[in-house]
Amino acid sequence: MPYPEPLVQPMRAELVAVGVNELRTAEEVDNAFGAAKDKSMLLVVNSVCGCAAGNARPAVRMSLQANDLPDMFTTVFAGQDLDATSRAREYLMGIPPSSPFIALFKNNDPVFVLERRHIQGRSASAIATDLVGAFSKYCGNTEEVDNSEGNGEAPSESESVSSQHEDLPSTFRSIL
Repeated sequence: MPYPEPLVQPMRAELVAVGVNELRTAEEVDNAFGAAKDKSMLLVVNSVCGCAAGNARPAVRMSLQANDLPDMFTTVFAGQDLDATSRAREYLMGIPPSSPFIALFKNNDPVFVLERRHIQGRSASAIATDLVGAFSKYCGNTEEVDNSEGNGEAPSESESVSSQHEDLPSTFRSIL
């Protein structure tokens, strides 16, 4: 059951007021991902909890000061816009759901994620620093991101995950 709208409205407004596009339906989520096919997009899974209010939303607002920014900024509201949140999480298969939650996508692939455990108990400025670093790495003017480890070749996602966690299924995706 969704939270009462009067309770949630000020929390929505914090991100919308700085230009984050609110996605309230599954169709709006699909449209955003369709538009971001060849772009970078930040997705914020907003929440009523204290770490969203004191850490996640302020960090997103602070990160807007960066030189390099994603092409699109979007948000869904967990516990309120249930279908939109569920659909957004379908684009994060293999990454456990949490809220608040922040993901940076490049060409519709998650390249940087901050789960609740990376947000809770940290300052907004520390989280903003993480976001700005991710923006610089994935949203800058560089044509190609160098993820190599000195051998000229970057390990594939499945190689790097499976070599560290052989007990995980091949469908598991981790950005850590």
